[in-house]
Amino acid sequence: MSMSSSRPKHVLILCHPDEHSFNAAVAERYERTIRSLGHEVVVRDLYRMHFDPVLKASERPTAADFTLSADVAAELELIQGAAAFILVYPLWYGMPPAMLKGYVERVLGAGFPFGALRMQMPNPLLSGRRLLSFTSSGTTRAWLDEQGAALSLRNLFDDYLRHGFSLESTDHVHFASIVEGIQPRVVEEHLFEVEQTARKLASLLPRNG
Repeated sequence: MSMSSSRPKHVLILCHPDEHSFNAAVAERYERTIRSLGHEVVVRDLYRMHFDPVLKASERPTAADFTLSADVAAELELIQGAAAFILVYPLWYGMPPAMLKGYVERVLGAGFPFGALRMQMPNPLLSGRRLLSFTSSGTTRAWLDEQGAALSLRNLFDDYLRHGFSLESTDHVHFASIVEGIQPRVVEEHLFEVEQTARKLASLLPRNG
C-alpha cells in the first residue's frame, strides 16, 4: 500500500506490558477517534505481539551479509505507506522502554545506514511523514523538567528522528503524575486531549484520489 490511498494511514505503536494500562487507553482512544474520521489505523502492540527488540548482526545496514529478518520484513510490509506514525509509551528512568528502542533500530531504521541518516538522505518509510508521541510518567512534570528529562527526550529521540529520517513534523504530548488510583475524571480529561490531538493531526493529512 502506498501513500496514494484515499484513506490516510496511521501506524500506532504501543509499548507497555500492561494491556489495561493508561497507555493502552490512550492508544484505544486514538484508534477509535481516527477510525471515526474514516482514516486507516494499523496498531502494533509490541508486548502483545512479543516483538523481539534485539538487533541481529546481519541486520546492521553496514554488514557485509546484510539481510532483513523475516519478522522485520513482515512488519515493514504491514506499515508501509503510512502518513503518520504514533508512538505511545511510558517513560522509564527518563527514557523510552528498551522494546521501543529496538523497534526503531530493527524496523524503522531497517537498511538505513548511519551515513545516510547523518546526511539526511530520504528514508523510504519515514521521509515526509508525521510523528506524534504520547508519553506518560508517574512523576510530576515539574520534577521531569528539573531533571532535564523532558528536554533530553525531545532532543535525543523526537528531534533526532525528525532530522535523521527527514520527517515532516513531530509533536509530543506528555501526561504526568499517572499513578495508581488516579481519578477517573483526570483520566477522561487526558483522553479527551488525545482525541483532540488525533483530530488535529488527521486534519493535516490530505486525502488523495
